[in-house]
Amino acid sequence: MRIYWKRTLTAAVLFLACTIFFITISNGSTKTNGRFLLQDLKLSAREIIWQQMNSERNLQVLRDLQNESVPFNVSYNVLAGLLMQTQKYLTVGLSSIKRKRGSYLLDTLQSIFSQSSEEELKQMVVVVLLADFNMEWNRQMVSDISARFPLPILRGQLLVVHAPQENYPPLEGLKRNFNDKPDRVYFRSKQNIDYAFLFSFCAKLSDYYIMLEDDVTCAKNFLTAMKRFIQSRGQSYWVTLEFSKLGYIGKLYHSSDLPRLAYFLFLFYQEMPCDWLLTHFNALLAQKDVIRCKPSLFQHMGLYSSFQGTVNHLKDEDFEEDPTDVANNPPADVLTDITPFEKYTPSKAYGATEGFFWGKSPSAGSHFTVVLHKPAIFRRVSIRTGSQDRKKDVLESAEVEVGHKLEQTTQGPKCSEYFKLGPLVEGQFERENIQAGISSTLSCLRIKVTKSQQAWVIIETIKIWTLNENESLPQGPQVNT
Repeated sequence: MRIYWKRTLTAAVLFLACTIFFITISNGSTKTNGRFLLQDLKLSAREIIWQQMNSERNLQVLRDLQNESVPFNVSYNVLAGLLMQTQKYLTVGLSSIKRKRGSYLLDTLQSIFSQSSEEELKQMVVVVLLADFNMEWNRQMVSDISARFPLPILRGQLLVVHAPQENYPPLEGLKRNFNDKPDRVYFRSKQNIDYAFLFSFCAKLSDYYIMLEDDVTCAKNFLTAMKRFIQSRGQSYWVTLEFSKLGYIGKLYHSSDLPRLAYFLFLFYQEMPCDWLLTHFNALLAQKDVIRCKPSLFQHMGLYSSFQGTVNHLKDEDFEEDPTDVANNPPADVLTDITPFEKYTPSKAYGATEGFFWGKSPSAGSHFTVVLHKPAIFRRVSIRTGSQDRKKDVLESAEVEVGHKLEQTTQGPKCSEYFKLGPLVEGQFERENIQAGISSTLSCLRIKVTKSQQAWVIIETIKIWTLNENESLPQGPQVNT
C-alpha cells in the first residue's frame, strides 16, 4: 500500500482540527448546556462524515491506497473515518448487511470500544465493511454509526467502508454444492466475497487482523489477553489463532497473510462456506491443528441469523467476560512415559491445540513433564484430569512438582532438582504463590504418578501462569525438595 504524504498531511490537518474542536466543546460541556453541546458534536461529526462520503478526492485517495498485492480489482468508498499513517498492532474487521430481523452492529461496536482501555484503543483500528447492495440502508447505518461513535471516527479508530456492487463476480447460477438451496448458495458465496474485500482493504493497516461478526460481545481488555496469548506461542509457526470456537468469530491472522486469504476466498467463493474454506486454507499453509485460546474472548449474542432471520441460540460455553488472569503457558516441550492413545498426544494437554492427552493405564513412577524453553518465575499452576464425558479417566494418585537446574540427556531435557507442591485431589490441582520459598527460576512442571491404576487417564489441561520479567520473586520459607 503506497503512502501519499501530501494527502496524508491533509487528512492529519483535518483530524487535528476536529480534535481541537472536540476539546473545546468538551471543556464547555462540563459547565452548562452539556447535553446540547454533545449533540452539536454528534451533528458536526455527522456533517464531516457526509462531506467525506461525497468527496471525489477521498475516493481517489482510496484508489491510490489499494493493496497492490491482491490479484483482483476492487475499489472502495470510505464512508466514515480517517486513514492514519501509523500502522497499528491490530485491526478488528467486521462485515455487515441488512438483516431481515434484528440489528446488532451498533451494539457490537459499543462492546469493542467500551471493553477496551484508552491505551488499547491507541493500538487498534476497527474496520466495518457495509456489504449490502441497498445504498439507502448503508447511508442510514453511516448516520447511526457517526451519531453514536463520533470520537472513534475523529481519532481514526473506526473506519466504515463499502465496495460497490460492480466489483463483485457473478452471484447467479452458482454451484449448488452440498444440495444447498439457491438463496443459501447466494448468501454464503456473497459472504465469501465480502470477507475477501474486507481482508484486501485491511492488509496494510496493522501487524495482526482479527475477524469478528457483527453480532458479538467482547471480553474486557481482549486486546491485552490476545497479546499475552500471541506471546505465549513464541517463535512457533501458526496461520490462524482462534479466540472463539464459533463460526468466523475471533479468528486472528498475520496481516501479511491477508492478501493470500483474500484471493483464496475470491477464487473459491462459490464452493463452500467461509469457515470451511478457512480449514482448507490452514491446511494448505501447513497448520494441521486448531490453535485456540481458552477462555474465549468473544461471544455470539445475535438472536436472529443474518441469513433469512432464523433464530440462532448458538453460544460459546468457554467465553469469559472478564478474563483478567489468563494462563500464558510459555513455550515448552511436553514429555511422558505414559503410552498415548492414537492422536491424543502429550502436547494437547499443555498447548493451545484442540483436544487433550489420553494415555493408557499409568504405572507408579510414571511421569508427565512440561519443560520450558526458557526458565521462568511461576506464579500459579492449574491441572485438570478426566473430562466431562469420561469422568472416570482421572489420575487417581500423583504428586505435582516443579524443578530447576535443567540438563540435556539422551532421553531429552529434564530438571535435576525438584520441589514438591502437593498431591492431586480427585484428579485436580490448583495452587498460587508457587515460588514462595523458591529463590530460583523454574524450568519444569512434573506430575509424578504415585500409584498404578487400571483406568486410562485423561490430562485435559495444564496451565502455568508466569510473572513478568520486571516482577520480583516472592520470599518465604524454603520448600522441601
